[in-house]
Amino acid sequence: MTHLSVEMLAADAAEPITTAGHAQLGIAVLAGIAVIVLLITKFKLHAFLSLIIGSLVLGAVAGAPLDKTVTSFSAGLGTTVAGTGVLIALGAVLGRLLADSGGADQIVDTILAKAGRKAMPWAMVLIAGIVGLPLFFEVGIVLLIPVVLLVAKRGNFSLMRIGIPALAGLSVMHGLIPPHPGPLVAIDAVGANLGVTLALGVVVAIPTAIIAGPVFSRYAARWVDIQPPENLVPERTSDDLAKRPGFGITVATVLLPVVMMLAKALVDIVVDDPGHQVQKVFDVIGSPLIALLTAVIVAMFTLGRAAGFSRGRIAATVEKSLGPIAGVLLIVGAGGGFKQTLVDAGVGQMILDISKGWNISALLLAWLIAVAIRLATGSATVATISAAGLVAPLAAEMTTPHAALLVLAIGSGSLFFSHVNDAGFWLVKEYFGMNVGQTLKTWSVMETLISVVGIVCVLLLSLVL
Repeated sequence: MTHLSVEMLAADAAEPITTAGHAQLGIAVLAGIAVIVLLITKFKLHAFLSLIIGSLVLGAVAGAPLDKTVTSFSAGLGTTVAGTGVLIALGAVLGRLLADSGGADQIVDTILAKAGRKAMPWAMVLIAGIVGLPLFFEVGIVLLIPVVLLVAKRGNFSLMRIGIPALAGLSVMHGLIPPHPGPLVAIDAVGANLGVTLALGVVVAIPTAIIAGPVFSRYAARWVDIQPPENLVPERTSDDLAKRPGFGITVATVLLPVVMMLAKALVDIVVDDPGHQVQKVFDVIGSPLIALLTAVIVAMFTLGRAAGFSRGRIAATVEKSLGPIAGVLLIVGAGGGFKQTLVDAGVGQMILDISKGWNISALLLAWLIAVAIRLATGSATVATISAAGLVAPLAAEMTTPHAALLVLAIGSGSLFFSHVNDAGFWLVKEYFGMNVGQTLKTWSVMETLISVVGIVCVLLLSLVL
């Protein structure tokens, strides 16, 4: 993965494309973000186009020459796509193989068969966590909704008792755990170590998913006691397959890239010698590109061939997986362009200068910035990318664990209070057959819990690391 080093970011911020003062830069940031928010929410313009226009407005208000603003945006877009685009694509291929082969259904069915009635909410958060690891949030919802509705109906559960844990597991993975786009871009922007971020992300994700999932679902089921909508139980794709991969090999395939990246992080800690042969080997094995590529190749055999797929069908599955992520790649790339425009305008250095006199944790500051952008735009990915660009200089003097915690603070903030400007809000509302008020009392509160518990865990970890 191509990293923008903290030194590079600091150097860029030290030689801005504009000599505007702090007040003018502050107004430029607000103007740029306001334009993005207005275009996305009021005029329903695609986030990709909104981010481009917002970047140009930011540069113009900051007094930067238009050609330099365009150069900054293009450089940020290129670096971001180069650093994360391939990983997002590989993650999409792995997720599609998992879904189409019936591997995801195998995980779901096996865990549900072993779980008793009291353990069912806990089983749902576990399923969502495993299945959601390589999948985008929207794909995970589409995949798990039939299971949620069937379990609630057959077990006579309140839909919230089963649905909230599944949504919590998916959302936590989406916001905190690589290789999802938001965490990857934040890691790239602040120069954090991916393996360490992944390890600490798991530590933060477990209690967060438990509190926002099985625990909160007790209260959500009392506030909104609804049954599964009869007309929303779709067919499962694996029901048409003659066979599907086994539970053990499916889980092993999904966890393979995680194990490879964590192994690299462990070797980095134990060996701590860049010239050592063992560390050189694991630097290759544990790089996100090699880890995900390995998992995809292995999945073609352990998932695709195990489901009876021919070579042609595996190739078709891979091709199908890439089309839907075009929009994600463009948004992530444009977000990286906006981030670089912020950095090159000197905004990051401005925040660094201003925050030196504040008695506030850099982690809490990063969380608050991400919360503000999330509330305004409704996009967790846009919030993560923008906040990472703003606070990247704060990581310059941080230790490796604290830089990873900065990424997790941003990720936690990006999930705060999903409401009517978030596509995920409407997706959950329609699938669960709720009205707006019910969705606010359940899904929106759950997202807020994830965000608050996440930052509390991050701050607690910062005290001991």
